[in-house]
Amino acid sequence: MMAFSIPPAIIPSRVTCRATLASSSSSPSSLAFDAAYIKRAADLADKSAGFTAPHPNYGCVIATSSGSGEKVVVGEGYLYAQGTSPAELEAVEAAGERCRGATAYLNMEPNHCLGDQAAVSALLQAGIARVVIGIRHPLEHLRGKAIRAFRSQGLLVDVLGEDLQCKAIEESLKSCLLVNAPLLYRAASQVPFSLLKYAMTLDGKIAASSGHASWISSKRSRTRVFELRGRSDAVIVGGNTVRRDNPQLTARHGGGHLPQRIVMSKSLDLPEVANLWDVTEVSTMVMTQRGAKRSFQKFLASKGVEVVEFEILNPKVVMDYLYDRGCLSVLWECGGTLAASAISSGIIHKVQAFVAPKIIGGKYAPSPVGELGMVEMSQALELIDVNYEQVGPDMLVSGFLQPVPDLMPVIPSINETYAIDPTVSPYESSIIFFYKTWDPYGAFSNFSLHPIRMPDESGEYYSWPSVEHYYQANKFVGVEDPVAKKCLKEIKTARSPEEAARIGRRTQRQRPDLVRADWDSVKIDVMYKALKCKFTTHPHLTSMLLSSAGSVLVEASPHDLFWGGGRDGEGLNYLGRLLMQLRSELLADDSASNAGNKKEEKVQKLP
Repeated sequence: MMAFSIPPAIIPSRVTCRATLASSSSSPSSLAFDAAYIKRAADLADKSAGFTAPHPNYGCVIATSSGSGEKVVVGEGYLYAQGTSPAELEAVEAAGERCRGATAYLNMEPNHCLGDQAAVSALLQAGIARVVIGIRHPLEHLRGKAIRAFRSQGLLVDVLGEDLQCKAIEESLKSCLLVNAPLLYRAASQVPFSLLKYAMTLDGKIAASSGHASWISSKRSRTRVFELRGRSDAVIVGGNTVRRDNPQLTARHGGGHLPQRIVMSKSLDLPEVANLWDVTEVSTMVMTQRGAKRSFQKFLASKGVEVVEFEILNPKVVMDYLYDRGCLSVLWECGGTLAASAISSGIIHKVQAFVAPKIIGGKYAPSPVGELGMVEMSQALELIDVNYEQVGPDMLVSGFLQPVPDLMPVIPSINETYAIDPTVSPYESSIIFFYKTWDPYGAFSNFSLHPIRMPDESGEYYSWPSVEHYYQANKFVGVEDPVAKKCLKEIKTARSPEEAARIGRRTQRQRPDLVRADWDSVKIDVMYKALKCKFTTHPHLTSMLLSSAGSVLVEASPHDLFWGGGRDGEGLNYLGRLLMQLRSELLADDSASNAGNKKEEKVQKLP
């Protein structure tokens, strides 16, 4: 698990060092088992870091009493990525009949809403007798719902820090907080979790006076950096880093997840030849100020690099934008000037510094953090809960600039969904925004895990895990090229909608010649057929869509200007339009059905 520490002050005050036998099973020995299995659930949840963003990392352990009276693990699982099987279902399937009367340990309260009840249902149907939960869900519109659902069905539910308290439980609670700390930051602050990383010599230099910096830290430290990138949604550098170091910013030894690479440059004074302009394996985004070097913007676009303009470019507006795009965790690997600006903006939450046992000197050699305007040591920013770890010959110093948010902040769900009160004006319709699957209307998303049966490339009906799987695969249907066939097969078997989207988009970007020739003319029809199948296959989705009658539906993607509404309403919102079209069709069918029933009743009443 990632070395992530937390200040004792932010642990809820109700967690004490005394053993409180709050539940019927809370003997000292059972508390030790509870603590160990919750810690195991948190460790399992950590396996998916980087893949589930911006959703929680979930782990589940199912344990039952053995013949000798001790508890033994009979099943466990974790959420691989959003849209895949819930951790609870994975654990139940592994445990089988041994679930009857067993205890389920969850690091976080599961989602439980109209469009997502699979986790709770799996435990209820399996015959679980008791559930131990690490922390409640941090989003207000989901917090407590699963717990109430369990208790309403007669299950004993214990929540760490509320029902179970002791020193061992306190340590397990820390693990649950830490594995989802980025989510807690994001929920409480409305910005992604930001980690500033740098490597420096013992005398505080990040490069020689000439600018040469390869390599300050050891190979083992650099491997740790690759792992950090693999756990992040995006990696940010400034223009100086691109000019001097020509970085790749890949997670070469960090697993399968590849974070998006972001360059911040006001002037766009950047080289035409750079590793970051190669988007074959991973995308690059350049953020700049409006009007900067239009010719270079066109050059970047021709390379497949996305350019985003801001009126004023600074770390805060960038983080606001990345929050809207769904980023959970951002790694800053920038130079001293941009690092100072990010710290001054208040958006850096944690710092990790690799200190190498080297001295290079140099009056003008750069340091990791530039000018902050401080003139006295009393003004220095102090890290909270500092940790020290030796990594090869280097020392890794880490600590928080801002404490992890309290477990129980009030997170207004309105900030997640932007639901508008329809009573504001009798002449205006209400607007329902949807984007992420955990939003109140998240089931409207193509990424929601609602299987559909639709034809595959051979015309045979196939159960697609999500609309996104079906949509991405159809880009390559009918194309005889072996690469296209391989891509289509990979999309069909992708473990999550996000993975299917990555495969389809990457192939379309790298090999546009493999996309079927009629795609632009048929993609709307493909999407509509998939949506119709989804909403007519699952009755609760039909009810949800019909309940939105009278409201404008907007897919709140800030970057997809075709299917989404864009940042400022400039998008075409075709997904919202198709859902409203389908809603009208379903309402008409419902009205016709009701009229037919009334007519039949009237006929039956005639003498």
